[in-house]
Amino acid sequence: MVTRAAEENIEPLTRAILKEAEVDAQQIREEAKAQADAIRKRGQEDAEKARREILDRAQQEADRLRSQTLAGAQLKARTMQLEHREKLLDRVFQAAREKLADVQKRQDYDQIAAQLLREALVQLRVNKAEIRADQATRAFLEKGTLNDLSSELKGQYTLADNLEEGTGIVVEAADGKLHYDNTLETRLQRLQSTLRSSVHKILMGEQS
Repeated sequence: MVTRAAEENIEPLTRAILKEAEVDAQQIREEAKAQADAIRKRGQEDAEKARREILDRAQQEADRLRSQTLAGAQLKARTMQLEHREKLLDRVFQAAREKLADVQKRQDYDQIAAQLLREALVQLRVNKAEIRADQATRAFLEKGTLNDLSSELKGQYTLADNLEEGTGIVVEAADGKLHYDNTLETRLQRLQSTLRSSVHKILMGEQS
């Protein structure tokens, strides 16, 4: 049986135990709240970091696509510009080719014909060859140019059939194994690659 004195001693002890339990419970609640706040803060920081990373990647991708699009547009524009330039130059050289036959109307074409033949013979370095020429050029050669060059270069050079196409001279030697085309059309074609830049500058009104 519990005495009254014992009951009086138990009551304060019980209150002390309850108070201590309340303190512990409060501390646990505060620690739990602190941990929850920390977790929430870390979650917010992680979310913010993830958001920034996503935005950064999006910006980088946008910059890459913009740069890629710009480069593609520049390349396309450059390609179109070059295509236009090439078409323009092709028209110019085609017009030049169509005018080549008019060279034969020049008063000094006899000298031009002689030079065309001399160049071809010098290039082949032969003392015997057959020359084919268009009808107008052949007429100049027959007037004495062929004989003069034969004497000058100490060779035996004879006229063969007329050229079916082209204006100028084609020389063959060694039974056709050696061949040199010195027609005006072929000369223009040989010069075309080196002339394109200069012709384009002239067309654009630039200084050559």
